[in-house]
Amino acid sequence: MSVMPEPRQLVPRRTMRPGPVDNRNIGEALRRIKREVRQYDLPIVTLVANTAGDPFKVLISTMLSLRTKDLVTAAASERLFAVADTPRAMAALPVERMARLIYPVGFYKTKARSIQRTCELLLGEHGGVVPPDMDALLRLPGVGRKTANLVLTLGYRKHAMCVDTHVHRISNIWGYVKTKDPHGTEMELRAKLPRRYWMSYNDLLVSFGQHLCVPVSPKCSQCPMFDLCPRIGVKRSR
Repeated sequence: MSVMPEPRQLVPRRTMRPGPVDNRNIGEALRRIKREVRQYDLPIVTLVANTAGDPFKVLISTMLSLRTKDLVTAAASERLFAVADTPRAMAALPVERMARLIYPVGFYKTKARSIQRTCELLLGEHGGVVPPDMDALLRLPGVGRKTANLVLTLGYRKHAMCVDTHVHRISNIWGYVKTKDPHGTEMELRAKLPRRYWMSYNDLLVSFGQHLCVPVSPKCSQCPMFDLCPRIGVKRSR
């Protein structure tokens, strides 16, 4: 009499996540991201830099962009530059009018005051020229490290490491850094990321973070990084 074999128990398939992104595959990661973001619009400050090539316009559009969506920033920048596009013209613009021109960017009244004071300092201390120096940029009202680094990178084509919330978040999701805030991420990237990637890193990750690796429920199933990304801290995705 033949004995029927016991049915095999099905073992749930475990989805293995890869290890952290490191300098052995960061180049491949960025090549994939570059191919992906070609289909998306450029970040507004990059677009301003590419079309105007003016460090002053990069500075002002970056100041406007903080905590503001790109479409709003683009429209506000266009309205403001149509009326005043030099430090002298902008410094002479009444704050109330500037605030109306840049509305509804976030904190538009505060930004209007900061922009006017920045233009006055550019005229009084820098001959009306945006300084190509980190320390000097950080002394301008309303200018933090993100803005200063963007001016150096996009306005002057210098090697600087700009880190916004997307860059900070995605770099940690990849496990490329393990940091608590954008400043810590900047310092880690300066120490670790090969210099040849510095000028493109922010642009690529900002566009990637706005469209695919979004903050809430990133689109991991569509991601070209799926087999490289350990998805650290990602609890819910699509």
